[in-house]
Amino acid sequence: MAAAGKVITGYSKPYVAKYSATGGTVTYSEGMPLARGVSVSISPEVGDANPFYADNVEAETVPGVFTGGTADLVVDGLLNEAEAFIYGLPEPESLSYGESKTVDVYAYGENVQIPYVGVGFIIRYMSDGVATYCPMVLTKARFQTANTEANTQEESIEFQTQTLTVNLMRDDSTARNWKKFAEDQTTEAEAEEVLKAMLNITEGP
Repeated sequence: MAAAGKVITGYSKPYVAKYSATGGTVTYSEGMPLARGVSVSISPEVGDANPFYADNVEAETVPGVFTGGTADLVVDGLLNEAEAFIYGLPEPESLSYGESKTVDVYAYGENVQIPYVGVGFIIRYMSDGVATYCPMVLTKARFQTANTEANTQEESIEFQTQTLTVNLMRDDSTARNWKKFAEDQTTEAEAEEVLKAMLNITEGP
């Protein structure tokens, strides 16, 4: 007898792409890998259900609808390009130091313009011992400025992660979507191809 469901066994490949919408059509651009994924937690906010009573019982009900929410993405750490992208940092300034040395310096300040983005990743499932991979996209989101935490090394290395929180919204399509997922794929590589197509990413790894 086939299994009646599937269980989550993994999470990987977070991607991000710039969001835009015109005339009810949502598009993405400038997509890139976000970081190496550790975990994700999605917390939607849903309005109260609206029941109708008849014959002294609840005869009909209109379920609550999505009104917003947050998602926490735990990653290993952001590379400079991804950090500048999701937080809308201005172009870095070139700083000269030493003997003919230069370095790019990124700045958080009044010129920061945090963009709306689409956020995608892959959920791995198992059913009857068979692994499958589901591409998933949060269609419109905006990153909150992240906390910075770091600990000094003691006798052994403590691997430290970074938690990124995004605010979730309905997109501006006619259907007002907030999340999409594609059918399960048999390999992670195939799921990554689908995910990149969903976010209109045509280049990169």
